Amino acid sequence: MDFFDLLGLLLLATVVWLWLDSLKAREMAVSAAKAACDAEQLLLLDDTVAIARISPARDDDGVFRVRRVYGFEYSDTGNDRTAGSIVMLGSRVLVINLNLALTPPDADTAPSTDSVRRKTE
Repeated sequence: MDFFDLLGLLLLATVVWLWLDSLKAREMAVSAAKAACDAEQLLLLDDTVAIARISPARDDDGVFRVRRVYGFEYSDTGNDRTAGSIVMLGSRVLVINLNLALTPPDADTAPSTDSVRRKTE
């Protein structure tokens, strides 16, 4: 075997490792998306995630990891679709973004503008 044969085998082994590692990370992303949707009483549509971006990154210890961003869709009623995303570093979930709107406080519990003005004067 010459140098180029070894280089080809190394490249093939790297691609196989990346593929297997991506399958494992994708399964973890699906279960994290399901858990996040269940916690917010949402429906994970299609029960899957799709890779949006893959890049090299370093973790807190400075170790090289693969950073993956997955996209998914969820619904609150089953009649609409809203996009969400999951950022993973290696096999660790960093961020789950559901793009949920903040709900305003109830009118009964919110302080009136008069009481706010009196407190600041």
